[in-house]
Amino acid sequence: MPEGHLKLDVERKPCRRAREPRAPRLRSVGLGFPRRLARFRRFVGRRLFTRRVAAALDGGVVTNAPWSARARGLAVCFVYANCIGGVAALILPPVLHWVGRRSRVAMWAVRLIMIPIAIVLGSMLAVTVPVVLGLVRPQEYFANVRGSLWTSFIVTTVACLAVIAYETLRSQLDAATLALRTKERDEAEARRVATEAQLASLESRVNPHFLFNTLNSIASLTHSDPSGAERMTNQLASLMRSSLDSGSAPLVTLDEELKLVRDYLDIERVRFGDRLRFTVEASEGSRQTKVPRLSLQTVVENSVKYAISTRRQGGCVAVQASVSNGLTRLVVTDDGPGFDASYVREGHGLALLKSRLAMTFGERATLLIDSRPGRTCITIEVPRSG
Repeated sequence: MPEGHLKLDVERKPCRRAREPRAPRLRSVGLGFPRRLARFRRFVGRRLFTRRVAAALDGGVVTNAPWSARARGLAVCFVYANCIGGVAALILPPVLHWVGRRSRVAMWAVRLIMIPIAIVLGSMLAVTVPVVLGLVRPQEYFANVRGSLWTSFIVTTVACLAVIAYETLRSQLDAATLALRTKERDEAEARRVATEAQLASLESRVNPHFLFNTLNSIASLTHSDPSGAERMTNQLASLMRSSLDSGSAPLVTLDEELKLVRDYLDIERVRFGDRLRFTVEASEGSRQTKVPRLSLQTVVENSVKYAISTRRQGGCVAVQASVSNGLTRLVVTDDGPGFDASYVREGHGLALLKSRLAMTFGERATLLIDSRPGRTCITIEVPRSG
């Protein structure tokens, strides 16, 4: 073989060996691209500590990143998250509590001001940790703080917005749950009070003295006044029926309630004769107002019990209903000896009536007692309807 060819072959071999294969490109998963990640690292900073922050953000995206780099990145994220989160947890709640619930604009303004402050203070604290541990030189402290602010701002803002949204939805859910439980409690209390009032009214209706006296009055009228005996029997039946049906329809019109009051007073007049004198007056605009069943009758019964039955000369009971300023006013007056309104015991007819009014109408209904010797006036005000 010629000498030149040997020389040429010898010269070519070193050239082929000098060519080294290119390093394989890093393959990324999802949206991570090597060039963009490199630009992101340069944007965040060229310092050692800020490069670790960038590695912490993309270490979990690049598939062939070494586990040691991922561990260092997670450690950096852990330090930043705890420092910024701790500072935010310390300064945000007191400031928001001081601002109070003045307005949504004020709350958001405070949040927009305090979140960047928390980010800056937390980032400074996070960089202080590696400086104290000797991982970063003190001369590079402020450079590392500036380099990590943008990343910290993005991550912290997103986290804060997520927490604010969660807390807002949770507070709305808690408020709705509290309102629902309060409503259920009020309804249960209203049913309990209505049941007690029904039992108290039924007890008074079937009281042996009242029932026997009424039946004796009916028996005495059977021969002398058959039509009166029949009318009194119907009135007694109406009272019993209303007492038993109070659970099915808790509200009735004032016209129906006044009819029940008249039936009750007519029965009692047969018992007491001229000792019981009464008047019932109601304006036309008030007759369709909804009132709790047996509410007015309870007050009238109280007057008959304490102002008429206890005195030999009897007394007078006056019932009036009128409309004023969108309210229907019911007034029951008697000329009895009076009583101390502060000693009305729990379970008394007037105490039960006051609870029923509060459960049915809330603050829109009132029950006022003005009692002194010679005059007792009980006033009920309920919203006008009908």
